[in-house]
Amino acid sequence: MRFLLDAEQAEFGRTLDRLLGAADTPDVIRAWSSGDHGPGRALWSRLGGTGVFALGVPEAHGGAGFLPVELALSYAELGRHGMPGPVVETVAVARLLECLPDVAKEWLPGIASGDAVVSLGVDGSYVLDADSADAVFVVRGEELQLASGGYGPLLPSADPARRLYAPAAEGGTLLARGPEVRDAAARAVDLAAFLTAAQSLGVGLSLLHRTVEYATQRTQFGAPIGSFQAVKHRLADALTGLEFARPLVFGAALSLAPGDIAAAKVAAGEASYAAARAALQLHGAIGYTQELDLSLWLRKARPLRDAWGAPAACRARVLEGLIPGSGAGG
Repeated sequence: MRFLLDAEQAEFGRTLDRLLGAADTPDVIRAWSSGDHGPGRALWSRLGGTGVFALGVPEAHGGAGFLPVELALSYAELGRHGMPGPVVETVAVARLLECLPDVAKEWLPGIASGDAVVSLGVDGSYVLDADSADAVFVVRGEELQLASGGYGPLLPSADPARRLYAPAAEGGTLLARGPEVRDAAARAVDLAAFLTAAQSLGVGLSLLHRTVEYATQRTQFGAPIGSFQAVKHRLADALTGLEFARPLVFGAALSLAPGDIAAAKVAAGEASYAAARAALQLHGAIGYTQELDLSLWLRKARPLRDAWGAPAACRARVLEGLIPGSGAGG
Protein backbone atom coordinates (compact mmCIF):
# COMPACT_ATOMS: atom_id res chain seq x y z
CA MET A 1 0.00 0.00 0.00
CA ARG A 2 1.24 3.50 -0.83
CA PHE A 3 0.44 6.52 1.32
CA LEU A 4 0.64 10.00 -0.16
CA LEU A 5 0.73 13.11 1.98
CA ASP A 6 -1.35 16.07 0.93
CA ALA A 7 0.33 19.41 0.19
CA GLU A 8 -0.22 20.78 3.69
CA GLN A 9 1.19 17.68 5.38
CA ALA A 10 4.19 17.63 3.06
CA GLU A 11 4.95 21.29 3.77
CA PHE A 12 4.63 20.65 7.51
CA GLY A 13 7.21 17.89 7.20
CA ARG A 14 9.57 20.17 5.29
CA THR A 15 9.14 22.86 7.94
CA LEU A 16 10.13 20.45 10.70
CA ASP A 17 13.07 19.23 8.62
CA ARG A 18 14.36 22.78 8.16
CA LEU A 19 13.85 23.71 11.81
CA LEU A 20 15.60 20.59 13.13
CA GLY A 21 18.29 20.72 10.47
CA ALA A 22 19.22 24.24 11.55
CA ALA A 23 19.26 23.34 15.25
CA ASP A 24 22.53 21.36 15.29
CA THR A 25 20.84 18.41 16.95
CA PRO A 26 24.08 16.44 17.50
CA ASP A 27 25.19 19.13 19.96
CA VAL A 28 21.71 19.11 21.53
CA ILE A 29 21.90 15.32 21.94
CA ARG A 30 25.36 15.46 23.51
CA ALA A 31 24.29 18.20 25.91
CA TRP A 32 21.17 16.27 26.93
CA SER A 33 23.22 13.12 27.49
CA SER A 34 25.47 15.02 29.92
CA GLY A 35 22.50 16.39 31.87
CA ASP A 36 22.47 19.86 30.28
CA HIS A 37 18.84 20.23 29.22
CA GLY A 38 18.98 23.89 28.20
CA PRO A 39 19.56 23.45 24.45
CA GLY A 40 17.01 20.62 24.31
CA ARG A 41 14.35 22.62 26.14
CA ALA A 42 14.95 25.59 23.82
CA LEU A 43 14.47 23.36 20.77
CA TRP A 44 11.42 21.78 22.43
CA SER A 45 9.83 25.24 22.69
CA ARG A 46 10.47 25.91 19.00
CA LEU A 47 8.89 22.58 18.11
CA GLY A 48 5.92 23.51 20.26
CA GLY A 49 5.57 26.67 18.21
CA THR A 50 5.21 24.61 15.04
CA GLY A 51 2.34 22.65 16.62
CA VAL A 52 4.04 19.25 16.92
CA PHE A 53 2.74 18.54 20.42
CA ALA A 54 -0.61 20.17 19.74
CA LEU A 55 -1.28 17.34 17.27
CA GLY A 56 -2.00 15.04 20.23
CA VAL A 57 -4.09 17.47 22.27
CA PRO A 58 -7.85 18.12 21.87
CA GLU A 59 -8.90 21.51 20.52
CA ALA A 60 -10.75 22.23 23.77
CA HIS A 61 -7.36 22.42 25.50
CA GLY A 62 -5.49 24.48 22.93
CA GLY A 63 -4.47 21.63 20.65
CA ALA A 64 -5.07 20.85 17.01
CA GLY A 65 -7.18 17.80 17.77
CA PHE A 66 -5.89 14.26 17.64
CA LEU A 67 -4.22 13.91 14.19
CA PRO A 68 -2.39 10.54 14.01
CA VAL A 69 -1.11 10.89 10.43
CA GLU A 70 0.48 14.24 11.20
CA LEU A 71 1.89 12.76 14.40
CA ALA A 72 3.47 9.91 12.44
CA LEU A 73 5.02 12.39 10.03
CA SER A 74 6.29 14.58 12.88
CA TYR A 75 7.78 11.78 14.93
CA ALA A 76 9.56 10.30 11.93
CA GLU A 77 11.23 13.71 11.53
CA LEU A 78 12.05 13.82 15.26
CA GLY A 79 13.69 10.42 14.92
CA ARG A 80 15.51 11.35 11.73
CA HIS A 81 17.06 14.36 13.46
CA GLY A 82 17.58 12.60 16.80
CA MET A 83 15.50 14.90 19.01
CA PRO A 84 16.16 13.91 22.65
CA GLY A 85 13.74 14.09 25.55
CA PRO A 86 10.40 12.48 26.43
CA VAL A 87 8.73 13.51 23.18
CA VAL A 88 6.77 10.25 23.02
CA GLU A 89 5.83 10.24 26.68
CA THR A 90 4.59 13.84 26.67
CA VAL A 91 1.99 13.20 23.98
CA ALA A 92 1.10 9.84 25.55
CA VAL A 93 0.35 11.70 28.80
CA ALA A 94 -1.93 14.04 26.86
CA ARG A 95 -3.85 10.98 25.67
CA LEU A 96 -3.95 9.61 29.22
CA LEU A 97 -5.34 12.79 30.75
CA GLU A 98 -8.19 13.23 28.27
CA CYS A 99 -10.46 11.25 30.61
CA LEU A 100 -9.71 13.56 33.56
CA PRO A 101 -11.17 17.00 32.77
CA ASP A 102 -9.72 18.85 35.77
CA VAL A 103 -6.20 17.48 35.34
CA ALA A 104 -6.40 17.91 31.57
CA LYS A 105 -7.34 21.55 32.00
CA GLU A 106 -4.22 22.11 34.08
CA TRP A 107 -1.67 20.31 31.92
CA LEU A 108 -2.83 19.94 28.30
CA PRO A 109 -2.55 23.61 27.24
CA GLY A 110 1.09 23.61 28.32
CA ILE A 111 1.75 20.34 26.53
CA ALA A 112 0.16 21.67 23.34
CA SER A 113 2.23 24.87 23.37
CA GLY A 114 5.51 23.14 24.19
CA ASP A 115 5.79 24.88 27.56
CA ALA A 116 5.35 21.65 29.54
CA VAL A 117 7.65 18.64 29.32
CA VAL A 118 6.18 15.61 31.07
CA SER A 119 7.01 11.93 31.32
CA LEU A 120 5.17 8.71 32.04
CA GLY A 121 5.64 5.46 33.90
CA VAL A 122 3.19 2.57 33.67
CA ASP A 123 3.12 -0.36 36.07
CA GLY A 124 6.77 -0.27 37.06
CA SER A 125 8.31 0.79 33.76
CA TYR A 126 11.33 3.05 33.83
CA VAL A 127 10.60 6.75 33.52
CA LEU A 128 12.41 8.62 30.76
CA ASP A 129 14.01 11.96 31.66
CA ALA A 130 12.43 12.29 35.09
CA ASP A 131 15.20 14.75 35.97
CA SER A 132 14.18 17.22 33.25
CA ALA A 133 10.40 16.79 33.20
CA ASP A 134 8.06 19.37 34.69
CA ALA A 135 5.89 16.50 35.91
CA VAL A 136 5.94 12.71 35.95
CA PHE A 137 2.67 10.79 35.81
CA VAL A 138 2.72 7.24 37.12
CA VAL A 139 0.05 4.59 36.55
CA ARG A 140 -0.14 1.68 38.96
CA GLY A 141 -2.99 -0.65 38.13
CA GLU A 142 -6.10 1.49 38.39
CA GLU A 143 -4.39 4.44 40.07
CA LEU A 144 -2.94 7.54 38.44
CA GLN A 145 -0.48 9.56 40.50
CA LEU A 146 1.50 12.73 40.00
CA ALA A 147 4.94 11.73 41.24
CA SER A 148 6.54 13.87 43.90
CA GLY A 149 10.14 12.92 43.20
CA GLY A 150 12.30 10.47 45.07
CA TYR A 151 13.89 8.94 42.00
CA GLY A 152 16.99 6.80 42.25
CA PRO A 153 20.25 7.18 40.38
CA LEU A 154 20.47 7.48 36.62
CA LEU A 155 20.23 4.00 35.10
CA PRO A 156 22.49 2.79 32.28
CA SER A 157 21.14 2.85 28.74
CA ALA A 158 22.64 1.98 25.37
CA ASP A 159 21.62 5.49 24.35
CA PRO A 160 23.01 8.06 26.85
CA ALA A 161 20.36 10.53 25.67
CA ARG A 162 17.69 8.20 27.06
CA ARG A 163 18.03 9.12 30.73
CA LEU A 164 16.16 6.38 32.59
CA TYR A 165 15.02 6.41 36.20
CA ALA A 166 13.10 3.93 38.32
CA PRO A 167 9.77 5.37 39.54
CA ALA A 168 9.42 6.14 43.21
CA ALA A 169 8.20 3.12 45.16
CA GLU A 170 5.51 5.18 46.84
CA GLY A 171 4.30 8.70 47.41
CA GLY A 172 2.89 11.21 45.02
CA THR A 173 -0.49 12.83 44.60
CA LEU A 174 -3.37 10.56 43.73
CA LEU A 175 -5.19 12.03 40.72
CA ALA A 176 -7.68 9.29 39.90
CA ARG A 177 -8.60 5.72 40.68
CA GLY A 178 -10.80 3.25 38.83
CA PRO A 179 -11.18 1.22 35.64
CA GLU A 180 -11.23 4.39 33.54
CA VAL A 181 -7.60 4.93 34.52
CA ARG A 182 -6.66 1.46 33.34
CA ASP A 183 -8.46 1.99 30.03
CA ALA A 184 -6.89 5.42 29.50
CA ALA A 185 -3.47 4.00 30.31
CA ALA A 186 -3.95 1.29 27.68
CA ARG A 187 -4.71 3.96 25.08
CA ALA A 188 -1.68 5.96 26.18
CA VAL A 189 0.61 2.94 25.91
CA ASP A 190 -0.73 2.15 22.43
CA LEU A 191 -0.06 5.73 21.38
CA ALA A 192 3.45 5.58 22.85
CA ALA A 193 4.14 2.41 20.86
CA PHE A 194 2.83 4.04 17.68
CA LEU A 195 4.91 7.20 18.13
CA THR A 196 7.99 5.13 18.95
CA ALA A 197 7.47 3.19 15.72
CA ALA A 198 7.44 6.45 13.76
CA GLN A 199 10.52 7.63 15.65
CA SER A 200 12.32 4.35 14.86
CA LEU A 201 11.48 4.75 11.20
CA GLY A 202 13.10 8.19 11.21
CA VAL A 203 16.21 6.92 13.00
CA GLY A 204 16.58 4.14 10.43
CA LEU A 205 16.20 6.54 7.52
CA SER A 206 18.88 8.80 8.98
CA LEU A 207 21.25 5.87 9.47
CA LEU A 208 20.71 4.70 5.92
CA HIS A 209 21.18 8.20 4.46
CA ARG A 210 24.42 8.74 6.36
CA THR A 211 25.74 5.33 5.33
CA VAL A 212 24.93 5.85 1.65
CA GLU A 213 26.77 9.18 1.76
CA TYR A 214 29.78 7.51 3.37
CA ALA A 215 29.76 4.65 0.87
CA THR A 216 29.93 7.09 -2.04
CA GLN A 217 32.89 8.94 -0.51
CA ARG A 218 35.10 6.19 0.93
CA THR A 219 37.25 4.44 -1.64
CA GLN A 220 39.05 1.09 -1.71
CA PHE A 221 40.98 -0.37 -4.62
CA GLY A 222 40.49 2.91 -6.42
CA ALA A 223 36.66 2.85 -6.34
CA PRO A 224 33.93 4.01 -3.96
CA ILE A 225 32.89 1.14 -1.69
CA GLY A 226 29.30 1.89 -2.66
CA SER A 227 30.05 0.49 -6.10
CA PHE A 228 30.80 -2.97 -4.67
CA GLN A 229 28.00 -5.47 -5.08
CA ALA A 230 28.13 -6.73 -1.48
CA VAL A 231 27.79 -3.17 -0.17
CA LYS A 232 24.90 -2.46 -2.56
CA HIS A 233 23.09 -5.57 -1.35
CA ARG A 234 23.52 -4.61 2.31
CA LEU A 235 22.18 -1.10 1.70
CA ALA A 236 19.34 -2.44 -0.43
CA ASP A 237 18.31 -4.81 2.35
CA ALA A 238 18.26 -1.94 4.84
CA LEU A 239 16.20 0.22 2.48
CA THR A 240 13.74 -2.62 1.80
CA GLY A 241 13.11 -3.10 5.51
CA LEU A 242 12.44 0.60 6.05
CA GLU A 243 10.20 0.89 3.01
CA PHE A 244 8.15 -2.08 4.18
CA ALA A 245 7.85 -0.53 7.63
CA ARG A 246 6.74 2.89 6.37
CA PRO A 247 3.24 1.84 5.14
CA LEU A 248 2.69 -0.12 8.34
CA VAL A 249 3.38 3.02 10.39
CA PHE A 250 1.00 5.15 8.35
CA GLY A 251 -1.53 2.33 8.19
CA ALA A 252 -1.50 2.21 11.98
CA ALA A 253 -2.07 5.98 11.97
CA LEU A 254 -5.27 5.46 10.00
CA SER A 255 -6.67 2.58 12.04
CA LEU A 256 -5.07 2.95 15.50
CA ALA A 257 -5.94 -0.72 15.97
CA PRO A 258 -3.72 -2.37 18.60
CA GLY A 259 -2.66 -5.12 16.20
CA ASP A 260 -1.74 -2.61 13.50
CA ILE A 261 0.26 -0.56 15.99
CA ALA A 262 2.09 -3.67 17.16
CA ALA A 263 2.91 -4.65 13.56
CA ALA A 264 4.21 -1.16 12.83
CA LYS A 265 6.24 -1.14 16.03
CA VAL A 266 8.01 -4.42 15.37
CA ALA A 267 8.59 -3.70 11.66
CA ALA A 268 9.97 -0.21 12.19
CA GLY A 269 12.06 -1.22 15.19
CA GLU A 270 13.62 -4.20 13.45
CA ALA A 271 14.22 -2.23 10.22
CA SER A 272 15.92 0.57 12.13
CA TYR A 273 18.08 -1.89 14.03
CA ALA A 274 19.04 -3.60 10.76
CA ALA A 275 19.99 -0.21 9.31
CA ALA A 276 22.14 0.41 12.39
CA ARG A 277 23.96 -2.91 11.96
CA ALA A 278 24.56 -2.18 8.28
CA ALA A 279 25.80 1.32 9.10
CA LEU A 280 28.24 0.01 11.68
CA GLN A 281 29.57 -2.73 9.41
CA LEU A 282 30.11 -0.42 6.44
CA HIS A 283 31.66 2.39 8.46
CA GLY A 284 33.94 0.02 10.31
CA ALA A 285 35.52 0.92 13.65
CA ILE A 286 35.07 4.65 13.07
CA GLY A 287 31.30 4.13 13.19
CA TYR A 288 31.09 3.78 16.96
CA THR A 289 33.55 6.50 17.94
CA GLN A 290 31.84 9.19 19.98
CA GLU A 291 33.30 11.95 17.83
CA LEU A 292 31.34 10.77 14.78
CA ASP A 293 27.73 11.97 14.76
CA LEU A 294 26.63 8.62 13.34
CA SER A 295 27.24 7.05 16.76
CA LEU A 296 24.42 9.17 18.23
CA TRP A 297 21.91 7.47 15.92
CA LEU A 298 23.50 4.03 16.18
CA ARG A 299 22.82 4.09 19.92
CA LYS A 300 19.16 4.95 19.45
CA ALA A 301 18.07 2.08 17.23
CA ARG A 302 18.02 -0.80 19.71
CA PRO A 303 16.56 1.06 22.74
CA LEU A 304 13.73 2.39 20.56
CA ARG A 305 13.14 -1.10 19.17
CA ASP A 306 12.44 -2.31 22.72
CA ALA A 307 10.74 0.79 24.19
CA TRP A 308 6.95 0.63 24.69
CA GLY A 309 6.73 -2.88 23.31
CA ALA A 310 9.60 -5.30 22.70
CA PRO A 311 9.52 -7.27 19.42
CA ALA A 312 8.35 -10.54 21.02
CA ALA A 313 5.45 -8.80 22.77
CA CYS A 314 4.45 -6.97 19.59
CA ARG A 315 4.50 -10.17 17.54
CA ALA A 316 2.34 -11.89 20.15
CA ARG A 317 -0.13 -9.03 19.97
CA VAL A 318 -0.31 -9.26 16.18
CA LEU A 319 -1.01 -13.00 16.45
CA GLU A 320 -3.79 -12.36 18.96
CA GLY A 321 -5.59 -10.38 16.27
CA LEU A 322 -5.08 -13.07 13.62
CA ILE A 323 -6.19 -16.13 15.58
CA PRO A 324 -9.97 -16.27 16.13
CA GLY A 325 -10.95 -16.29 19.78
CA SER A 326 -7.43 -15.49 21.02
CA GLY A 327 -8.20 -12.04 22.42
CA ALA A 328 -9.76 -8.70 21.72
CA GLY A 329 -8.87 -8.92 18.06
CA GLY A 330 -10.61 -12.29 17.60
